[in-house]
Amino acid sequence: MRGLTPAQVARARTNDVPRRSSRSLSAILRANVLTLFNLVIGVLSVLVLVFGEWQDVMFGLIIVANALIGIVQELRAKRTLDRLAVINEAPVRVRRAGREERIEARDIVLGDLVLLGPGERLLVDGEVVESDGLEVDESLLTGEADPVRKRPGDGVLSGSFAVAGSGSFVATKVGTDAYAVRLAEEASTFHLARSELRDGIAGFIKYVTWLLVPVGGLLLYSQLSNSADIGTAVTGAVAGIVTMIPEGLVLMTSIAFAVGVVRLGRRKCLVQELPAIEGLARVDVLCLDKTGTLTSGGMDLGQVLPLRDDQPTEAALAALAHLDQRPNATAQAIRARYPQVEDGWAARATVPFSSARKWSGADFGERGTWVLGAPDVLLDAGECHDRAAELAAAGTRVLLLCRTDGLPAGAVPARPEPVALVTFTQRIRPDARDTLRYFEEQGVTVKIISGDNPDAVSAIATGLGIPGGEHSIDARTLPHDDPAELGELLDTHTVFGRVTPRQKRAFVAALQARGHTVAMTGDGVNDVLALKDADLGIAMGAGSPATKAVAQVVLLDDRFATLPHLVGEGRRVLANIERVSHLFLVKSFYAIVLSVIVGLSGTMFPFAPRHSTLTNALTIGIPVLFLALTPTLERPRPGFVPRVLRFAVPAGVLCAAAVILAFWSAHDSTSTLVETQTSAVLALFLTTWWVLVLIARPLNWWRTVLVGSMAVLFAVSLTLPFVREFFALRPGDVARDLTAVGIAVAAAAAISIAVRLAGTLRT
Repeated sequence: MRGLTPAQVARARTNDVPRRSSRSLSAILRANVLTLFNLVIGVLSVLVLVFGEWQDVMFGLIIVANALIGIVQELRAKRTLDRLAVINEAPVRVRRAGREERIEARDIVLGDLVLLGPGERLLVDGEVVESDGLEVDESLLTGEADPVRKRPGDGVLSGSFAVAGSGSFVATKVGTDAYAVRLAEEASTFHLARSELRDGIAGFIKYVTWLLVPVGGLLLYSQLSNSADIGTAVTGAVAGIVTMIPEGLVLMTSIAFAVGVVRLGRRKCLVQELPAIEGLARVDVLCLDKTGTLTSGGMDLGQVLPLRDDQPTEAALAALAHLDQRPNATAQAIRARYPQVEDGWAARATVPFSSARKWSGADFGERGTWVLGAPDVLLDAGECHDRAAELAAAGTRVLLLCRTDGLPAGAVPARPEPVALVTFTQRIRPDARDTLRYFEEQGVTVKIISGDNPDAVSAIATGLGIPGGEHSIDARTLPHDDPAELGELLDTHTVFGRVTPRQKRAFVAALQARGHTVAMTGDGVNDVLALKDADLGIAMGAGSPATKAVAQVVLLDDRFATLPHLVGEGRRVLANIERVSHLFLVKSFYAIVLSVIVGLSGTMFPFAPRHSTLTNALTIGIPVLFLALTPTLERPRPGFVPRVLRFAVPAGVLCAAAVILAFWSAHDSTSTLVETQTSAVLALFLTTWWVLVLIARPLNWWRTVLVGSMAVLFAVSLTLPFVREFFALRPGDVARDLTAVGIAVAAAAAISIAVRLAGTLRT
């Protein structure tokens, strides 16, 4: 078929569906401005403006800061993802007016003749018109791993993948009518999926939000009952309510995730889902597909070792290699040696290569029927089989060229007659050894899973220094119906050969059943199911569109050495978010405890909103900007929620106790409210500053400078008259100030003991 003419293309409906790898600008603005926290803080700001002084509305600036930082960071991530997503899109081959063209997916039109080869993704629905052994993997639609043979007249659906042979189909459904739209959106959406970290933070915020109403009501009632000045009562109630809200926690989590995405994007790494950052940190088993991961994509033809002298070995190899219009790496290596096909080698019937079958073949009529495939698949044990095993043990890939009587579509050919052994050398990636050493040092177990000969895979693994690489297992001997036994073998062995696509998926499930967090790398269509089921799927940029569609992470430049940066970035983000979560939750808990005590006792609130703004800025706001984005190699630990609670609850209670004791001890007939609040603020800063010191450990030089600078800034606030006046601070009574300091020191010591007993922080 010649395909559509330019005039027909111009009139036809296109496949132009907007591809969004991130939220739209309007969605980003709404998500960062129209939030519950912004509404609450906005209302409280208005109340203070009406009843209090403008200096006490400084906490309202958090609305602007939250919105601006969130919008800017997500727009940066959006630009990075959109740019990388365009780079990541593979062109589509179509035939128009008798000529093959490469076009963008959105330029496909209804009625286009789309060409297919191994590894290419179907982006629109259609009907097959040409098939040369075309096989399509519909696993993403049906869940069945076995490829489906397609003949002229058969229907094909977008979201499936060509795995063998070649052919073409006419597009019958494009745009929003095709399955590809939904599948592409699911594979490429920039969103925050479920994760332990985000679920834990969401839980904190949900419960704090529920507490705001009763505690805030109690606090407001007590302040109005205790003060003749309604302005003082309102600002005191607002101070307690505002401090209860962990307004920066969600913001810092999103920023940390987004910055991680941008950093990895600069390394040509496309993160298609933000939670993949968290998955990177938790990975403890990394499954590598040797081909395309440890080895580069190409290979070279080594030796052709004839087993019979009366057969046209080289002519048969050349003919087999030139059958496929989209040759794989093996066929390309043979073509480089034998670029021409001799006359008379026209194929009457062909069976294309597939990873499940592990052989290909063709019927050349009078020239005979020839097959090329894995020796241990085509032959039983024997002298030829043993010789092939010896060659494979040296690290070369070995295929067997045979003549046979028939050409079955699925089973092994009957009575194959060995003609020659063909060896191929694979190119080891230069960065593979250092990368594997990094994972060993970080406690990440590496599993080599390949469809190649186990001895060949073992030789490469041993050469790269992978622990346990000298012992390989033939996956055909593994149990098929006992996941527990399979999981035990996977735990105790490292190298697996002759692994089928279905087995790769079973490997991932068996490892996950034993409590492992599994990452899977791959570049071929045979890796799609395993990538989809793994906790983290990592695809190579030069791999098939199928793998890139289902993976959470795509290495666009195919650099295996990028993987350590992936793990390191994930650990940095996860560890730092947990670190700063302690600070925010301590603030929420001491505010809740203070509000309840003040509400029940009927006393004035111990500090004003501007005091809260000052202490929060120095003990949380400024330090978090540094602590949340710093490098770290801490390995993630399970139990994020209980660990943070074991720290935040006792620390928050002790901070609240110190503040209220300092406030009550400073109150007498001669002191003003501002003076007693100053004593409370002094105790509040010292206790929360000590929490910052504990969180910042281990104290290297820059962390020491950071926490020291915050103490200096607070001292400056107490010293400079205009700053002191602005924040309504009136120190001066030495007895009151020393009493507040003494209470704070005692509380800090108690916090240290509580942290040590809880064992929640690493030092």
